[in-house]
This record gives sequence, C-alpha cells and structure tokens, in this order.
Amino acid sequence: MKKYFLPIVFTLFSILTLAQDDAEKVASTVSKSEIKGHIYFLASDELKGRQTGSSENKIAAQYLANMLRSYGVNPIPDTKSYIQNVALLKTSSATTTIFKSNTTEIKKIIPITKTNANFKGKAVFVNYGTPEDYKKTNVKGKYVISYVGTKDNNDMRFAFSKIKEKRELAEKNGAIGFIEISNINDNIWERISHSLNGDKMETVGSNNSKLDQFSYAWVNDQKEEISKLFTDKNEIDIALTIEGVKQSKVTSQNVVGVVQGTDPKLKNEYIIYSAHYDHVGIGKAVDNDSIYNGARDNAVGTVTVLSAAENIAKYPTKRSALFILFTGEEKGLLGSKWYVEHPVLPLNQMVYCFNSDNGGYNDTKLATIVGLSRTTAQKDIETAALKFGLKAIDDPAPEQGLFDRSDNVNFAAKGIPAPTFSMGFTAFDEQITKYYHQVTDNPDTLDYDYLYKFFQSYVLACRNIANNPTTPFWVKGDKYYEAGVKLYKK
Repeated sequence: MKKYFLPIVFTLFSILTLAQDDAEKVASTVSKSEIKGHIYFLASDELKGRQTGSSENKIAAQYLANMLRSYGVNPIPDTKSYIQNVALLKTSSATTTIFKSNTTEIKKIIPITKTNANFKGKAVFVNYGTPEDYKKTNVKGKYVISYVGTKDNNDMRFAFSKIKEKRELAEKNGAIGFIEISNINDNIWERISHSLNGDKMETVGSNNSKLDQFSYAWVNDQKEEISKLFTDKNEIDIALTIEGVKQSKVTSQNVVGVVQGTDPKLKNEYIIYSAHYDHVGIGKAVDNDSIYNGARDNAVGTVTVLSAAENIAKYPTKRSALFILFTGEEKGLLGSKWYVEHPVLPLNQMVYCFNSDNGGYNDTKLATIVGLSRTTAQKDIETAALKFGLKAIDDPAPEQGLFDRSDNVNFAAKGIPAPTFSMGFTAFDEQITKYYHQVTDNPDTLDYDYLYKFFQSYVLACRNIANNPTTPFWVKGDKYYEAGVKLYKK
C-alpha cells in the first residue's frame, strides 16, 4: 500500500496548489478601485444611459474595446478590430396617441405593435379575449376591446406574455385591431411605458421591412370610463389615433476579443464570457433626474467580464476565451441574437457561455447564478464563490423567467450551456425593483466591498471552468440538452 500513498498525496497536493494558484492569480488582477473606476465611467451621466444606437452607447463600446486592447486581449480573428457591427432596424415611438368614444378621451396609451393607426369605427367588448368570449360575437372588420391578462391574473408582466395568444385569436376571428384596458397606478404605468413605449429595434433581416398592419395597444383606463361604455351594450363607436411611427436603419456595436488557450487540445474549445453594456437611456424625470444610468444593469456585469479579460489575458487558461460585450439587450437581446447568427468563430467550438447580467441585489452573502444546476459546471462555480466568502445559489425567482430574459438564452437555444452570473438576490422584491430600470441605479449606491468578492468569485469560476479537464455540458433532461447534442454531435 505504501508505494501508492506518495503519488496519491502528491496528486492531491498538486490539485490544491493549482486551486490556490488560481485564486492568487485572481486576487492579483481584480482591484476594487479599478472596478469602481469602470463602473463610475460606464454609469456616468455623461453616457446618458447607454441607449442602443446612441452616440453615448458608441463611446461605451470604444471604451470597452480599448480596455480589451490594453489588457492584451486579441481582436476579432483575421481583423485588427474589436468591434462587430450590428445592423438594426429602428421603429420610432409614436408622437401622438389618443383613444376617443363619446365624451371619453384617454391619452395614456402604450402601442404594443409599432404601427400608425387612424381608426374610426366599431369596437366590440370581448371580456378577457378567450375563445369562449368570441363564440357569439362578430368582430370581423372591427377592433376588439378586452381587459388585460386573464380573469385570474391581470399582472402586467403576465398580461404581456398573453399578447401573442390574444392577438392570434382576434385575427383568426377577423378583428383588425386590439385594445386591452388596465387600471393601474401612475408609477407602475410610467415604468411600463418607459420600458415599452420607446423606440423598438430589431436585427436587420428579421422579416421586418414593413410596419405591422395590426394595431395592438394597452390603454390605462384608471377611471374605468371605457368599461362603463359597455354597461348595457357590447359594441361602441371609437376613434383610435396613433401617429409618428417611422422606420430607419441603425448600426450599433458588439465588442469582441479573444485569448488563446494553453493546452494543445483544449485550446480548440472556447469559453464565452459575456455581458450586455447597453441600458435604457433617458426617460421620464423623477426628482429632476431623467438619466437611467444602469449601474447594476449592467455596468456591473460588463465590468465583471472586463475583470475576467484582464485576468485571463495575463494568465491564460487551458481553454481559449472569447469575450463578448453585447449591445441591444434591453431592446430584445439583439446584440447576442446578431452574434449567434454571425459568429466570429464556429459555434460548435464554444463549449460554454458564462454570461453576467444583473437587476440588483438584496443579499451580500450570495452570488445568484440563474441556471446554476442546469450545467455540469455547478461545482466549479460554487467552489469559486466559496473561496471568496460567498455562497452560490440557483435562481430563487423562477416565475420571473430570468434564464430566458438575458443574452445567454440565444446561446442556449443553439445548444451552448449558458447560465447567468448575477449579484445575490433571494427574491425579485422591493430592494430589486427600487433600482431595476430606475433613475436611482447610480454608481454611488453600490456596495463595493461586496462587489470585490463578487468579481473575484466570477473570475475564479471562469478559471475553474476553463481549466477543468472535463468539458462542461447541460445536465441531462434540460430544456436545451438535445440542442447541445445536435450542436456538438454527441
């Protein structure tokens, strides 16, 4: 037995030493002052919320490209550039929105479909717009009006998820437009309006050369004036005006860099480290502040990836690294959608996408990884967080659908394992919504002692995954497992 003892001890010692070395490498490059400096710049008033397509968004892209260059990260293969241009089609917001019927006039309208409308004619009330509601109702050539959501759930996020289903049913029955009425307070309405009522963007080539011909709008009927019009009838005369919607082409930028791996075999496998750097720009002023700075969402995630780039460029890992900072996430995951359709390297060489995105945090003892248990890299992530005093947990708010709401999902749909590393939260509560897409999300409201641990945890997790001899993959049975089998021909 003795002859086996020393080699075993030596192997265990080597593994522990390697882990210790990686932690020391992380500590040597991750700096609290550097984290703070990057976040204060990206979330400064001067960058005006980094709206996709804006000049300030382009400044942010150039800043990030220069950071990658300064770290020694290589540009996009076969080029000298860190910039991948993203071709977008912008559909502007409406300049005028008015609903009228008899003496009722309401201007609090959110056009869900981006199209102009100048309708005068009949509108039919269809309750909640279920199949049963259409059975004895003729809506052909008319608008339909319904309550938002369903009888059991009128939460606005849920209502948004029902739009496609409701539209399809209305069109099937011959309706030419749809109005959903809600009754919610001004604060919530303004937040929804800021999120949905701005300019809409799509990637060029998405069958989007013409404006939608079906008008779908939400109207905030706070006094229940529209509801009262249907007290003794289910059909009324209305006028709906939506004007000013137009289309134009916009070019925005993904920022991309590469570091080659050190292992002769594993260097052909790439780990993607990604985050979006755009935010929602300028909106309605709150306490004389109209800039949505986006420190948490997602300057923090962007700088997390910068920290990984600086570290891996200095201390390359066995697998190669591809760093991608996306534009257009807030407009519908557009930068990542464009990237997976125009990859700079073959997607089947990308064995993992370690995304970083944030809404906020409410527990500084945690790192919350959306999709933690869905890939075989779970241990690599958990041990990294533990090393710097944090506990890694999985998504505590599955009802929010967070896995499918960030850039990681475009990679997951292709089959690439892709969780999202986020600051610690235990619920999507008031402490999150206080800052999420609010003018309050400023750099001076962050806990940089916590971020120092958080950043180090992310970078060490990156190193753990990239150096693990076993290639990470989906846990069997996952929603995207079969897509992974197909991509990698397993």
